[in-house]
Amino acid sequence: MKRRTLAIAAVTAVTLALAAPPASATPTARPATAAPAVAALAAPDVSVSNVQAHLAQFQSIATSNGGNRRAGSAGYTASVAYVKSKLQAAGYTVTEQTCTSCTYQGNNVIAEWPQGPSTDVVMFGAHLDGVAAGPGINDNGSGSSVLLENALVLAQQNPTMTKRVRFAWWNGEEQGLQGSKFYVNSLTTAQKGYIKGYYNFDMVASTNGGYFINRVTSTTAAPLKAYWDSLGLSPEENTEGQGRSDDYSFQQAGIPTSGYAMGASARKTSSQASKWGGTANAAYDPCYHSSCDTTSNINATGLNRSADGVAYAIWDLAVGGGTPTNDFSVAVSPTAGGVAQGSSTTATVSTATTSGSAQTVALSASGAPSGVSVSFSPSSVTSGGSATMTVSASSSATLGTFTLTVTGTGSATRTASYTVTVTGTGSCTGGQVVGNGGFESGTSPWTATSGVITNSSSQPARTGSYKAWLNGNGSTSTDTLSQSVTVPAGCSSYTLAFYLHIDTTERTTTVAYDKLVVQVGSTTLATYSNLNKATGYTLRSFDVGAYAGQTVTLKFTGTEDASLQTSFVIDDVTLQAS
Repeated sequence: MKRRTLAIAAVTAVTLALAAPPASATPTARPATAAPAVAALAAPDVSVSNVQAHLAQFQSIATSNGGNRRAGSAGYTASVAYVKSKLQAAGYTVTEQTCTSCTYQGNNVIAEWPQGPSTDVVMFGAHLDGVAAGPGINDNGSGSSVLLENALVLAQQNPTMTKRVRFAWWNGEEQGLQGSKFYVNSLTTAQKGYIKGYYNFDMVASTNGGYFINRVTSTTAAPLKAYWDSLGLSPEENTEGQGRSDDYSFQQAGIPTSGYAMGASARKTSSQASKWGGTANAAYDPCYHSSCDTTSNINATGLNRSADGVAYAIWDLAVGGGTPTNDFSVAVSPTAGGVAQGSSTTATVSTATTSGSAQTVALSASGAPSGVSVSFSPSSVTSGGSATMTVSASSSATLGTFTLTVTGTGSATRTASYTVTVTGTGSCTGGQVVGNGGFESGTSPWTATSGVITNSSSQPARTGSYKAWLNGNGSTSTDTLSQSVTVPAGCSSYTLAFYLHIDTTERTTTVAYDKLVVQVGSTTLATYSNLNKATGYTLRSFDVGAYAGQTVTLKFTGTEDASLQTSFVIDDVTLQAS
């Protein structure tokens, strides 16, 4: 959830009335007095264990990528890849939409279940990004995981649809709802009209939380409220969250909205603690925007109730009667591999019957570069079976990294992705391929803004006397540092590494005013900002094996706004192949 200004937050804290018990607490909810509509009986029971497995994946992603999943970071990119791979394997039509106006340029993930009328859409969304302070598991791995598991269950059940269901995972919510705004602004008037309701899920497992619904008395909120009412929870209006999450972007465009939340930094009232359990006068989420927002910061009871409430809403709004059609899914394991010119590699293509009866599925692949062929043994399987995919590269195959689309064709068409890196046949020459990485030998072969490579004592080098010092002016400026490098083929590992020191006089802990973008070729490896300031140098490293056999440009671009300096100081740049 995006943090608003201090003044608004203070008013909200005074007027709040919202929250839920920790996973270990016994809810004090009264017995149900009115059962929900018949759709609740038909809606599936979403496994909270499966939702928690997604949360564990998000935690692992953060742990492996600097401790967070902030927009623009490697952790966010890996989160996008995880969600997308699951959805594609389940048969969704998945689109990555690059938010070019976001503070941290990154992708929204839009997934549509390809059944039901395309002019009659119900949409379910959650922000996928977190903050730099921690892994962002309740905020908002919880909403993202609840939606992901619901999407997978919908695909597995494959019921007859009366409406089109669309899911979305947003970039840049924490910087001001930027990803969802970008998406809504990209829609035509007609496309906005097709969306009959947007449902948002932000922080749905707060450990001291309550049960809150956006616009709780609206017609749009009715199915969400019906399910929680059936549990005797008596949900309340999400006062704390008004205008603070991605439903606001849709509301501003005139699209009806609602959603679940369990609370952020506002405090639980005594009456709420009496009704829902938990601790009065304590924050709904004591780890909001903090390093302790880990998988330990999850209310499993609330998570389960949120997941099942989403399923109830999907079935109530968009699912009809009738017998499901025969359908299947396709997956590839592993999802990526390398092959040298003149050799081959294999992967397993697995299928599963997701509804109806098993059927014959013919396998094929597209997207292979010149000189690369793909075959399957057997070439067709009965859904539930698997085949071996062989990727073969000729001695003159095009070098580089390519995405293959593996297609299963039966009563429907389902796809999965496989990334192959083609390398040369020569033996690995190895070693360091960045020239003058310590900047001690003048400026060559670097191309840099005047004065960037310097021995100024104001910012000391990590080793030697020279380093690259980008920005630090306290005024609007752009500095660049780049070098063309040839990455050898045939090696087993390729690691780009450099030491980075960030010094700033910016006082904010939430806004990235000044930025450093690291690129190899056209790919952005990382974005750092004044928010990443630290004492001394920090080692940053990246796997760049995708560029084996290629000549690419390594580039650092620093930008600074009109006031308060931020210095990005780089030293000891290496690209080691071995």
